[in-house]
Amino acid sequence: MYQFKELQEAERIVEIFKTNIQKESDRDYVIAVMQNQFPEYQINFDLEDCDKILRVEGVDLQYDTVMNKVCGLGYTCERLE
Repeated sequence: MYQFKELQEAERIVEIFKTNIQKESDRDYVIAVMQNQFPEYQINFDLEDCDKILRVEGVDLQYDTVMNKVCGLGYTCERLE
């Protein structure tokens, strides 16, 4: 695990994903599951955007792990570059 000083100095990564999540209840479910799985990540959605954006921020963030988790919940999730 990181020491506190290393966490402060570590670079935070932000990844943006396109999803098919439409409802606030689905959004809330995905956020709850993701926060349980990845408590160190900051996770939010913009459901008003046409791409139903999922934004994830964290240190040592692995975008493929995020995509696999969201897809495993039954939703589509595609990384936007």
